[in-house]
Amino acid sequence: MVLSAKFHTRKAASLPLVIGFLLIASTSYAQEEGFVIKLWNKIFNDTTESAKPKFIAYPVLTFTPETSWQFGASGLLVYNAKKNLNNRLSELAAFTFVTLESQYGLSIDHALYTDKNRYFFLGKLRLQQFPLSYHGIGIDAPQEPVATIEGFSFTLRERLLRELSENFYMGLEFDFNHLNAVEISEQGADFTVPAGVEGFTNLGFGIGVVYDQRHNVLNPRKGLFVEGGFLRYNEGFGSDYSFLNYFGDFRYYQPTFRNQLLAYQFLVNTTVPGTNDEVPFNQLSLIGGESLMRGYYLGRYRDNALVATQAEYRFLPFPFSRRFGGAIFGGVATVGSSLNSLKADQLRASGGLGARFLLFPGKDIFVRFDYAFTREGSGYYLFIGEAF
Repeated sequence: MVLSAKFHTRKAASLPLVIGFLLIASTSYAQEEGFVIKLWNKIFNDTTESAKPKFIAYPVLTFTPETSWQFGASGLLVYNAKKNLNNRLSELAAFTFVTLESQYGLSIDHALYTDKNRYFFLGKLRLQQFPLSYHGIGIDAPQEPVATIEGFSFTLRERLLRELSENFYMGLEFDFNHLNAVEISEQGADFTVPAGVEGFTNLGFGIGVVYDQRHNVLNPRKGLFVEGGFLRYNEGFGSDYSFLNYFGDFRYYQPTFRNQLLAYQFLVNTTVPGTNDEVPFNQLSLIGGESLMRGYYLGRYRDNALVATQAEYRFLPFPFSRRFGGAIFGGVATVGSSLNSLKADQLRASGGLGARFLLFPGKDIFVRFDYAFTREGSGYYLFIGEAF
């Protein structure tokens, strides 16, 4: 859930670049006596009280054909409200970057619980000026992008939830999306101009319910998480497009042996356009990314409706190690113009292996490095916190 760095083979990025940059950033201070040892102990051998907040910040360096060199920084803050370990773990993560091509971005994710877990604030912010490989709409979209779309986008999604009974939350949700300064390049013969490519502003409001037994959002070890709700976008809210968005997310975590568990997720998302209207191309249901269907570029497949499921077996840590663990994962998904149009013979699959390192023993938080593969290629992902 917390961004560290992510790579996809189509983007020609290199994991050693990130690792090397981290090492250079640390060892450049080697002349200051004890600095490296202190830094190492602070990050990897944290001896502060478990109830105290934990914070880590570090540089990230990547390279992609679209952006050239990308320089960034990540930060993660985790804490328990009022330093009470009976309260669920809250997390706030941020990532920002600039590139040699004058591109930039900022992302902030949070899952915050108040004292006694009475209120739950779950949301994300995305701001970026960044190119997007567009393959078209539908499960039959071609493997090669039909265009490169670049523009400035701003997204803010927030859930404001109140606990009504033990583990059961209900509240308001809103979603703001803005896109402008759009340019289309490398346009192929199969390119059809999608809705929203001219730029738009959409604001949606709705209601959501959550049943959440997780004590640690970054590393759930047992229990159930269920979310459902809807968002409505229309001109009365100042939106350029009118449509409905329904969503449901089911996750289950079952411990097996000591420090091992099976994690399972089922996700459904559908958008219903208003009369004589469409859904903007970047608000459709998307396959790909660092959390769902790893190995596919985010937006490789997109359409009104999506159904996906994935499972992951985790060793946290391995029986023979105190800090190192691993994971095996796989999933299937498909998209279509509506839920009724989805077909089992159009499922796309992904799978892979992951390594884990226990970063904050007192908070039970791991760094994950995942290698995922699909029939079209593979991807590498370096993050703090599990994918789901």
